[in-house]
Amino acid sequence: MNTDLLQRYIAGDVTEAERKQVLEWIEESPEHLQEYRAQRTLYDLALWRTDIDIKETAPEKRLSWKEPVREVLKIAAIFALVFVGSYYWWNRPEKSEAVQSVYVPAGQRAELVLADGTKVWLNSQSRLTFPAAFGGEARNVRLDGEGYFAVKADEEHPFIVETGRYDVRVLGTEFNVTAYASDSVWRTALLKGKVEITGQGVRMKLEPDMQACLDGGTLVKKPVGNKDHFRWREGLICFNDISLENMVKKLELYYGVRIVVRNKDILHNHYTGKFRTRDGIEHVLRVLKLNNRFTYTKDDETNVITIY
Repeated sequence: MNTDLLQRYIAGDVTEAERKQVLEWIEESPEHLQEYRAQRTLYDLALWRTDIDIKETAPEKRLSWKEPVREVLKIAAIFALVFVGSYYWWNRPEKSEAVQSVYVPAGQRAELVLADGTKVWLNSQSRLTFPAAFGGEARNVRLDGEGYFAVKADEEHPFIVETGRYDVRVLGTEFNVTAYASDSVWRTALLKGKVEITGQGVRMKLEPDMQACLDGGTLVKKPVGNKDHFRWREGLICFNDISLENMVKKLELYYGVRIVVRNKDILHNHYTGKFRTRDGIEHVLRVLKLNNRFTYTKDDETNVITIY
């Protein structure tokens, strides 16, 4: 189901034909019903930032929200707290703490505070699993996606971010972790404090303004460099001298779409710029078209964009 249509249905901004389409889709399976409920919860809790000032090169496309909701959406960054129930901590028999899971849909982001006071920002299509209350010797959370952590200092209880490849262990610091299970990229960038990365026979310590990245299957240490990337917490997608080929991969990840590029001549063109996540994928494409000769089509049924 197209996310835009589902959100417009929840907001009451659909035609009669679209309303029937969504209802039929919801009734098709329990999975569809679960997705609808998650979007419903997200819609009820969403608080969009509107204070980012960027010059636009094309008119902004806005959804027609109802008036009461429109006022709420002006307050701050969104809180996408979609709790999917409590269960035993990652199925470990020795643990008994109830845990919660937060998932952020494509094109959105979330901010939350954990029980210990640690602040976490989650990027698009990211999931964080964490206990309702921390207990034991360490504060463990699990991340699939991208998250920025401002960890509450506690020397007696280290904070550990578990991912599909490595674990990041800290005491009190600020760092960014990119670890989507669906992507080959794995990166931890340290902004403040100290972290230690462990797993797969690796033990690596980072100092501020350094990052650990996978390079050809090997974890290497590099300077952080341009910090604009971390502005995704503000709702910005920032590209710095990136090829269209790599940009497409990021856009697919952030917006939950599939992009097929038929015009191979433009794949190696490089771009630098900033986009607001909430402006949507088609706004990005319109801006790219200003300096490149291509056309595109979007199939809402299959969620595929084809660039010619």
